[in-house]
Amino acid sequence: QKKRIELWISKDTVHDFIESTKGYWYYYVKKDTLQSNTPKFEEFVDIEYDVKSMVGDIIYGNQKRTYKIDKEDFIPALQDGIKLMKIGETITFVIPSYRAYGITGDGNKIGINQPIQSTVTLIDIKNK
Repeated sequence: QKKRIELWISKDTVHDFIESTKGYWYYYVKKDTLQSNTPKFEEFVDIEYDVKSMVGDIIYGNQKRTYKIDKEDFIPALQDGIKLMKIGETITFVIPSYRAYGITGDGNKIGINQPIQSTVTLIDIKNK
C-alpha cells in the first residue's frame, strides 16, 4: 500500500508532499507563517474536513466537528496531523489504511484496507 501511495504522489506535479514520520503524507492547501499556536493535549479544536478515496471520489463531504486533542477516537493520522496545524490552515492528508480505518473499514462507506485522503481546515483552538 505504501508503494502504491508513493507512486500516486510521484505523479502529482502540483503539490509539495511532506512525508510524516507517523506513516502518512500531507501538503498545505493554505499555510499561515505568522501564527505559532498549534493545538495541545486536551484542548478542543473546531475543524472542517472531508474524506475522499485516493482518486478523489467524495466518501464523506464537508463535515464539521469539535475534537478534544488526544482524548477522542478519530482517524489516527488526523489525530496526529491536526496537532501540526494553526488556526485558518488547510492541509490535505494522504492516509494509508493502517492509519485510517484499517482492516475493518468504517462499517459504512469505507472498505477494508482502503487508503483515503482528507482535507482538514482548523477553524479554532479552545483552551482546556
